[in-house]
This record gives sequence, C-alpha cells and structure tokens, in this order.
Amino acid sequence: MSATLYPLKFKTIYKDKIWGGQKIKTYLHKDFGNLPNCGETWEISGVKSDVSIVEGGALNGESLADLLEQYGADLVGEKVYKHFGNIFPLLVKFIDANEDLSIQVHPNDELAKKRHNSFGKTEMWYIIESDPGSTLIAGFNKELNQEEYLEKFNSGHLMDVLNRETANEGDVFFLPAGRVHTIGAGLLLAEIQQTSDITYRIYDFDRVDASGHKRELHTEEALAAIDYHYYGDYKTKYTPEKDETVQLVSCPYFTTSVLDATENTNKDYSNLDSFVIHVCLAGAYTINYNGETYPVKMGECILLPKTIDKIELETEGGFKILESFIA
Repeated sequence: MSATLYPLKFKTIYKDKIWGGQKIKTYLHKDFGNLPNCGETWEISGVKSDVSIVEGGALNGESLADLLEQYGADLVGEKVYKHFGNIFPLLVKFIDANEDLSIQVHPNDELAKKRHNSFGKTEMWYIIESDPGSTLIAGFNKELNQEEYLEKFNSGHLMDVLNRETANEGDVFFLPAGRVHTIGAGLLLAEIQQTSDITYRIYDFDRVDASGHKRELHTEEALAAIDYHYYGDYKTKYTPEKDETVQLVSCPYFTTSVLDATENTNKDYSNLDSFVIHVCLAGAYTINYNGETYPVKMGECILLPKTIDKIELETEGGFKILESFIA
C-alpha cells in the first residue's frame, strides 16, 4: 500500500562550475563538501541525469521519477500529469555567480523537441543577494535581425547590442526561451525553469578550464533559437508587500509569487490542479499539516503534492518564500 503523500524535501544536488563561488555555503548555509566551489544547486529536478531523491519521511530514498509513476495525478495534478506524464515539469535551482556566466540562449519547445526530443527552457530569476554594482544581461538593447546579429558577433562587438541591467535583492527577471542572457558576477539567485538542461553557449569571455581548454560554443545552433526583437522592459515590475502573496510571473510553464511574511499564515490550494513548490529565500517557518510539522529554513525547498490542500505556515521571526505551480 502506498504511503500517504506529505510535504516533500529532496537531497540537494551540488554542481561545481567554472564560474561558481562560496555563497551557497556562506549565505545559504548549504554544505557542498569538498567541491572547490559551487555554481548551482538543483533542489527539485526531474532531469534524467539528475533526478531528485526524497529526504525524510516514509518516502525517504524514493526518486521523484518513482513518485510520479506511483502517485501520478495525486502528486502533480490531473492536468499536469496528463500533459507531462512521468516527467516532473519544473527544475528549481539556486545559482551563485562568482564570475559572469557565459552569454547563452535556450531553445523553445518546438526547436528543443525537434533537435533534442526535449522541452524548451523558459525560466525566471529572483535575486536573493547581490554584491554592489552587480549586473546581468537580458535581451538586446535594440531591434536586430539575424544578419545584424552575426555582423556584431563576428566583428567582436556583440556586447554592444546586449541589454545590461543592474540587479539588486528582490529584483525579478523573466526569461522566455529565445532571450539571450547571462547572470553577472556577484549575484546569488533562485531560478525556476522548465525541465530542460539545454543551453546554447554563445560567448564565454575566452575563459579556459583547469586543463587550459576553452568551453564549447554553439554559435550555429543558437541562430535559430534567438529572439532578435527588442523589448523595452526586461525587469519584472511588482510592488513588494508584507504578509501578502504577490504574483511575479505567470506563463504557460509556471506561475510564481512571493510571500514576505512577518506572522503565521494559512494557505488554501484547493482550487489548484497542480503541485506547489516553496523556495525559502529568507527566515524560517514550519508547515503544519495533518497533525505533523515540517520545518523549512532559508536555502530549502519543499514540494507540496496536489493532495495537500490546506496548510498552516507558522513562524517566529518571519520568512520569505517563492511559491510556484502550473496554472
């Protein structure tokens, strides 16, 4: 007989990256062991090479893929299960950029399916902490076409047409597939994205790895993936409020809100046909559900199965979370 579903935590998957730093450990207090640095943690993942494993409770040691096979719509919701089957549709990460990431782009669903038999990669960033003066790149600063883009790329002037933004704590950026982007040095952020690990690297600042090799570029692959249009607003506008759930992003792939709570609060998800993910950005709280308590602190994520409708979030010092689901 299957165990009753409950709020699920997963073992963190730590990723050593050439551009990574120490903030995963020093700021989020997550121990990445003997790695020289940590660029990313994968907190909830259905990517085949890195499927998350449950940590704690009756389902301890089970993989997210196993849970989908076993529980199906009870875990993710009927509509989500019908569309995605036994692939969990979102990937949740923390990212620490000690140096600039490569300038890159991700394909949309159509191109990713055709080339890689994969989903595309639309994503969003929430800036948790930033060094003074930190910036990132999102999109172009003028309207381009492929020919103009290639002229800038081949002449070494690509940076001239990229849109650079200052990035501070609480800033949000939505990056639909096709938008050229990079995370700049000094930024620690949470990322919600489609389940995909397909990245086309456009430019890597001529960096070399420990063996003296440059990383592979995907110049040709990127051309058909890039959205060459100019968009006036690349930073998501929202008004922060205490003790209110404020929607940040709503798209076909995920809806994400932020809750900056100073007191206990109740949540009712009974009108959603979806799982819900909490990403704890600051503080700590306890989920009270079905007579059990589930503590959550900064740097942790928790997956609430579809069967969980009503919970109480209890806190002493306050907390801030991202709340994501598929509408």
